[in-house]
Amino acid sequence: MESSVREPGFCPNCGTILPLIGAAGGVTCYLCKNSYGPDVFGRMESCYKLYFNRYDASKKTHVDDDEEEADGPVVERRCPKCNNDKMSYATLQLRSADEGQTVFYTCTKCKFKESENS
Repeated sequence: MESSVREPGFCPNCGTILPLIGAAGGVTCYLCKNSYGPDVFGRMESCYKLYFNRYDASKKTHVDDDEEEADGPVVERRCPKCNNDKMSYATLQLRSADEGQTVFYTCTKCKFKESENS
């Protein structure tokens, strides 16, 4: 039974998902018992880049007289540095999956940054 499935990680013959590569560098399909080399998985690498906001005084734009452009969603939270009542936030999962995320707050006025583990 010839299948039209030609996706990396699937058997080119029957379309069954393949197990991980064995110690010998090859893999055998559980269903049709055909053996393949590691090239059956294709190029399966991922590259991630994290971009952080940087404050650039030359690109300041004013939204109101006392509030600058936010770096993300804005919430009502008092800045401990300038007492402004609005801060933007971003979240990241920095700790293990069974723990809460880390929230990074940035003051919309003075750009003071703080974090909170939720």
